Amino acid sequence: MDGGDTSEGSYVSKLTQVTEGEWAGWAWYPGGDPFEDLAGPFYFRIDDQGPVCAFKVEKKHLNGGDFLHGGCFMTFADFSLFVIAREALVDQHAVTATFNCELVGAAYEGQVVECRGDIVKNTRSMVFVRGLMKIGGETVMSFSSVLKKRGPRRA
Repeated sequence: MDGGDTSEGSYVSKLTQVTEGEWAGWAWYPGGDPFEDLAGPFYFRIDDQGPVCAFKVEKKHLNGGDFLHGGCFMTFADFSLFVIAREALVDQHAVTATFNCELVGAAYEGQVVECRGDIVKNTRSMVFVRGLMKIGGETVMSFSSVLKKRGPRRA
């Protein structure tokens, strides 16, 4: 997610609420970002604790050792950090400028990975974000990132 424009056919305009099945009550962006579509699907919702992102580990997400590929962890984290920073990016286009992570656990097919985080600081031109990914309450990855605000979204 890059905080792109809100015109028809843009990433933001693709926001879709899931109304049925396992992910009912969650939202996602089908067709908004080709790489996220390939890597995901990734979902999010806002609850009383703030934004939470999640996805279920599928066979396509695994590495040769039959656990979640580190690149998938990082792709999901990149999706999540823009959800976490949503309030700081209203009407702003932004890109990931830095990304740091620590992989501290494994995820296996069928498990649901959840991510929560917070805005460390929101400045005129940057948003500093950190997050934790967990499975059943156990941390599997921590990350921090800086998002660079690139200007207003195009109308």
